[in-house]
Parts: sequence; structure tokens; C-alpha cells
Amino acid sequence: MTIQAPRKKFIWVWLLWLVGFYSVWAFLVFGLGQWEAVTEHWPIALAMALGSYAAGSTPMGGGTIGFPVLVLLFDMPATLGRDFSFAVQAIGMTSASIFILARRQPLAWSMLFGAMFGALIGTPLGIFFIAPYVPGLLIKVVFAVIWASFGILHLYRIREIAGHSGMTEFDEHWDFRVGVMLGLCAGASVASVTGVGIDMVIYSALVLLCRADLKIAIPTSVVIMAFTSVLGVVVKNLSTGMQPGVYENWLAAAPIVALGAPLGAYIVDLIGRKPTLLFVAVLCVGQFIWTCSVERHTLGVAGVLMAVGAVGVCLYGFERLRAWGAVLVGEAKEKQAAKTRLAYLAEMSGQSLSQNPYPSQGRTVKQVEAADLS
Repeated sequence: MTIQAPRKKFIWVWLLWLVGFYSVWAFLVFGLGQWEAVTEHWPIALAMALGSYAAGSTPMGGGTIGFPVLVLLFDMPATLGRDFSFAVQAIGMTSASIFILARRQPLAWSMLFGAMFGALIGTPLGIFFIAPYVPGLLIKVVFAVIWASFGILHLYRIREIAGHSGMTEFDEHWDFRVGVMLGLCAGASVASVTGVGIDMVIYSALVLLCRADLKIAIPTSVVIMAFTSVLGVVVKNLSTGMQPGVYENWLAAAPIVALGAPLGAYIVDLIGRKPTLLFVAVLCVGQFIWTCSVERHTLGVAGVLMAVGAVGVCLYGFERLRAWGAVLVGEAKEKQAAKTRLAYLAEMSGQSLSQNPYPSQGRTVKQVEAADLS
């Protein structure tokens, strides 16, 4: 399921990527005369300095900052915020992913590959058949609810989440199937609508279901968000096209996130992930309060109460996932203990596991193991 990080690293691959990206960006800006567009949109570049750090150091994509800044602060359409999230993460999260892979950081490969496969199907389906029918106000509320519940979860579970070590080893085929299901559902219903969120879903499964170390869960979430963002940009450009204004904001923010996201992935190893997660969790709760305040006249009292109730439903879902994880972890420990016991008995009898240490009972060790695990 996971791999141990080899000693040899390939940072030169990431540096080569940076040279290629900044060469293209310089051509777009200076060669095609777009410098004025960059200077006009400097506020989003400033905001994404924080957003890119969060993107590389937490399971929250850069769109988590970019979306509320554009939609709530600058009063831009929610559809623009969604498309911008895809576009800016396609650079920032990709840069962070290349940095993570170049450093040979451990990843939950089975679930990651499954999630990629699911997202490859779910994200285009969501872009074509779900996102066009979701009104702008609902996009704002969905974004606010999802990230508020995620923030609250970390505010009261951070000690447990940060205390995980390694990762519970389940069956790799099971991990792949779970990843496919989560990638399909999250790609269609969350990422296609808000531009973010699939990273949070995979991360939640890893830390709550598999009890994964943050050093495994967060890099894995970064890679799946990079993949989904690039996919989203490709699908949008080949079909409906990006919203007006996305390109100009992207030109201003892209050179920031290309460095900021990998920098976040590096710095968080030095200062620890817990303080960063707590800080971003507070931001997530804050943007929910901000959204409800800004849209209170449109939502009304009933709408605000429904949004709060939706946060509660999401938290309940997180807790059910955690409870299921506890059951699975207990079963995994029992299986491991049974295998250890059988191996010890075989060693004591001087026979291999394929031989029969219980001749009087007419059972092989494999039969005993099967009986113990049934």
C-alpha cells in the first residue's frame, strides 16, 4: 500500500519543471504583452501566496483560499472561482506533486491510483451533467459547508489525527476499490462543482479509515488534487471553455503558486503539520461564517440553519468513517496476531507453514489460519 522513501532524491526533475514553466510564463507575459494584466490582478497573487503554502502543506488545495477571495472578497461569480481553482491548482499542486515525487516521499499508492481512475470518470461527468445545473449561490454554500466541517473536524480531532504513525495495512485491492469509489463520487459531486474537495475526501479516508500518518495522507491528497485539477482544465478547455477572467487571474497567481506550494510541502516538515492544520482549520470555519454573513439576506434564516445542519451532517459522516476505521483496524490487528501465532507454532514444531503441525487433528496450519480468520 505504501512505500518507504528511498535515500536517493531527484530534485533536479522539479528544478527542470520550474525552468520549463517560468519560460512559458515569461513568453505569455512579456512575449505576448500581458504584463499589464498581471499587474492589474496583483491582489489574487498576494492571496495565493498564502493559498499556495496551504496547498502544499495541507490536504486543502490552493482553491480553498482563491475561491473565497475571488467570490466573497472581490464579488466575482462562483463559476469563475471554481474554474480559477482548477487552473491555479493545475500549476501549484502539480509543482508540489513533482516536488513530492522527486523527494521520494511515501504515498498511499493503491488508494491514489484508484482515486485517479475514479476521478478520470467522475470529474468529466460532473462537469458536463452536474456543475452546469448548480446555481452560483449553491456553489458558494457547498464550498463553505464542506470546508467548515473539515475545519471543525481538525479542531477537535487534531491530536488523534496528528498522532497516527505509519498506516494500517489492509488489502491493496480493497484500497484500490475504495479509492475508485471516492474518486468517482468526489470528482463528480464536489470537485466538478467547486474546483476543490477531492483531496479532502481522500485525505479523510486515509486518516480516519486507514489511520494513516499525515506524512503519507497529505502528500497523497496533494497528488490527487493535482491530477484532478489538470483533468478539469483540459476538459473545460475542450468543451465549455474557462470563465472570462480566469486567464488574467491565473497569469498573476501562477508564478507564485509554482514555488509556494512546493515550499509549503518542504517547510511543513520543519515546523510540523499540526500548527498549519489548526491555522487553516480556523480559516475554513471563518469562511463559512463569512459566507453565511454575506449571503444572509439571500439565504434567509432557514437557509442559514440548513447550512449549519449540513455541516453537522458532514461531521456525522466523518465520525461514521472514523468508527468504521476503528473496526477495520481491530480486524487487521487480529489477523496479524493470528498469523504471528501460527508462525510461532510452526517454528516451535520445526515445520513450515505449509506442513501439518497438528497431525493428530488432521489439520494444516493454513486450515487453522483460515478457521481463526473466519
